Amino acid sequence: MDRTKIKDLLTTTPAHQSVTVMGWVRTFRNTQFIALNDGSTLQNLQCVVALNSVDEQIIKRITTGAAIKLTGNLIASLGKGQAVELVVNQIEILGDSDATAYPLQPKKHSLEFLREIAHLRFRTNTFAAVFKVRHALAFAIHQFFNERGFVYLHTPVITGSDAEGAGEMFRVSTLPFDNTPRTDDGKVNFKEDFFGKETNLTVSGQLEAELGAMALSEVYTFGPTFRAENSNTTRHLAEFWMIEPEVAFADLNDNMDLAEALLKYAINYALTHCVEEIEFLKNRLIEEEKQKPQDERSEMDLIQKLQFCLDHSFERITYTEAIDILRNSNHNKKKKFKYLIDAWGADLQSEHERYLVEKHFKKPVILTDYPKQIKAFYMRQNDDGKTVRAMDILFPGIGEIVGGSQREERLQLLQQRMDEMHIPAQELYWYLDTRRFGTCPHAGFGLGFERLVLFITGMTNIRDVIPFPRTPHNAEF
Repeated sequence: MDRTKIKDLLTTTPAHQSVTVMGWVRTFRNTQFIALNDGSTLQNLQCVVALNSVDEQIIKRITTGAAIKLTGNLIASLGKGQAVELVVNQIEILGDSDATAYPLQPKKHSLEFLREIAHLRFRTNTFAAVFKVRHALAFAIHQFFNERGFVYLHTPVITGSDAEGAGEMFRVSTLPFDNTPRTDDGKVNFKEDFFGKETNLTVSGQLEAELGAMALSEVYTFGPTFRAENSNTTRHLAEFWMIEPEVAFADLNDNMDLAEALLKYAINYALTHCVEEIEFLKNRLIEEEKQKPQDERSEMDLIQKLQFCLDHSFERITYTEAIDILRNSNHNKKKKFKYLIDAWGADLQSEHERYLVEKHFKKPVILTDYPKQIKAFYMRQNDDGKTVRAMDILFPGIGEIVGGSQREERLQLLQQRMDEMHIPAQELYWYLDTRRFGTCPHAGFGLGFERLVLFITGMTNIRDVIPFPRTPHNAEF
């Protein structure tokens, strides 16, 4: 099965050398011109079949989607748009494709339609580009932390704790549905379950990562997380990937610096290593925006937007400052917000976050020092008794992309906060032990990987940046 990748052929000096390529037929015109793609590049290789040189039965099997093997001579292309082409002298059909049933005909398909055939959408240039960028970003994340001496920690997917305290979890159980064991008071008897207790799919690896940080100083997790949230927005998934660093001997400022450095590193890596894909996605977005009214179009194209994030420091303001900006904005006064900002303490919605980023500051924003009532139990309390050392990073078009905080390292205050939020301390004894035995200031954050991919690719629906999206009433493939 020796072959030369199309990506390599397109940069090869043609000298009538014999080469073999394998790939999938994108188009076959005039029973002579095959556009072949093997996934190594977004570009197709034009392969020319001399008329009447191949058995007619073979010609009939060269259909869109078919996998074929071609051998021929590489020559300089006589046509426009490509430097080389293959003059074919041998054809082998590796896998037929029924042209009447194949859903990816050579025409423009809507993203909604492509989600319905997610098992085939990798064969389109849009999704080939998206998932190559996704791969590059995953590699960049690991490289970033490795260069800084972090330890990659694999935290459990099945857990007995709710890190966020939100209760929106998928239960893991082997108990029978039709004859569930019960306790004397009628509750499900989880002691008879596989793990002997109630368990669920993790919503975060943070708590376990903190345990690692208390010995290894700098750790990070990068794995799947799950939220049983009945949300059908373009920004939410039931299964998604999270990057969660935890750093000992660090405060909120260190945390913000690390998060900003990580985001800029990832953006720069994509611009440097995914030139073909980012250029394609930029042009795709320009074509898509032509359908919008002029005042709704982006001021910058995709590459300009990404470069803008690299060239400017993120704006850092407190939640209190943000509330003042929002409350006094014309948007709020003219009631253009769906959720009006009336008083301090409101939980900011995506529309508020995007206003701060896209309208007011026109660059990424880091919000800090949120009211403790709207944040998780583990965040370090400020001396004012009202706010916590939390931080969210807001990006244009996305809203929140990073959420983090300096963690509460003081045992008494942590226990007090857990009591206020009715979080059973006995179930998190192991977490509290880190505050009993050698506690220290530490901080961390969570970066939603799909939201990062969404921003860097310019896609508008989070279901289009993960291979097989899991959403309410959808677990296909």
